[in-house]
Amino acid sequence: MGHMVSKQPEVQVLLLGLDNAGKSTFLYKLKHNACVTTVPTIGFNVEMLDAKKSRKNIAVTMWDVGGQWKMREHWKDFHQNTAAVVFVVDSSDRTRLDEARKELENTLRSEQLRGRPLILLANKQDVNGALTVTELKDRFNMRKACSGRDWFVQPCSASTGFGVEETFRRLVQMVKFPSEASAVKDNIKETVHNLRSTTRL
Repeated sequence: MGHMVSKQPEVQVLLLGLDNAGKSTFLYKLKHNACVTTVPTIGFNVEMLDAKKSRKNIAVTMWDVGGQWKMREHWKDFHQNTAAVVFVVDSSDRTRLDEARKELENTLRSEQLRGRPLILLANKQDVNGALTVTELKDRFNMRKACSGRDWFVQPCSASTGFGVEETFRRLVQMVKFPSEASAVKDNIKETVHNLRSTTRL
């Protein structure tokens, strides 16, 4: 009976952000609805979640990659086959916002992530003095940084659960299937684009 494998579409989502931004807390709140005391992620955590998109069941694999500076050079190893990026920011830590913004800009320059949707997760909204969504949007210059891709800034508190489900629902809406069909479509689009640019008079 080895042939009964369901052809459930699968998408891979990358969970990035600086160390202590709350990535693992977010992931385990989403997966188990539990507030897990986490230690800094050395390497990565991976969890599979079920979702529905266009009345179809889909499997979402979330890769939570460590955010310490020595881990960041490995982020690019996870870019391939990523359908969307969730970038988690500790919106209460104003001292590290520029560092977070630079890492996000670096990530968005990746050829493999071109056009992939992005959710900027304004985490730790329960902390006094946390930046609002509007402040983060401006601080990260999101319109410019994300031109050519769908993006959204989502307020959230991974520890209390505020905004966690909403983030996942929005992510599922935004994500595109990396199915063979879309790969073919992308190839066709690219070919058409190349033809157009070479045949321009």
